[in-house]
Amino acid sequence: MADKSFSLRCLLGAVFALFAFVPSYAHADAPKKIGQYGDWAGYVLFEDGKQVCYMVSQPVKAEGKYSSRGDVFILVTHRPAENTRDVFSYIAGYSYKPGSDASVTIDGREYVLFTQGDTAWAPDAAADHKLSQAIMNGSKMVVKGTSTRGTLTTDTYSLKGSTAAHKAISKECGIR
Repeated sequence: MADKSFSLRCLLGAVFALFAFVPSYAHADAPKKIGQYGDWAGYVLFEDGKQVCYMVSQPVKAEGKYSSRGDVFILVTHRPAENTRDVFSYIAGYSYKPGSDASVTIDGREYVLFTQGDTAWAPDAAADHKLSQAIMNGSKMVVKGTSTRGTLTTDTYSLKGSTAAHKAISKECGIR
């Protein structure tokens, strides 16, 4: 992808925008970087005084016949005040085709995500946990989706550093 420092600034802006414009997250402080762990980074921020910790990465390879695309990234998020952890979300950089699913394949095992707007999620907490464990134990992840224009995209991620990033955000948010 592009220059990592520029991409990271774009990524931080996109993540902050994601948290800032969702109605239940009316007030979010700027994210603070916990650390860089291989191809993953860990962050903490406070939404309405409640701690949120997340790990994030961008694809090492993005494929598709598109003319332009926004920032693309994956997040695994802990929100201890809401008693949620390992929440998987994927920002595609485009709006998904309505009613379409996206897929994640980690070392040969496929997971199905539901989509809305430019985001895809695991269907429930059990699937979030399975995806989180697969990310930490895997080496390569591929995400596929279809845009509103019918464009198929394939994004490949390195999972190098994901275990260390997960440990760091878990420690930061007091999750064992």
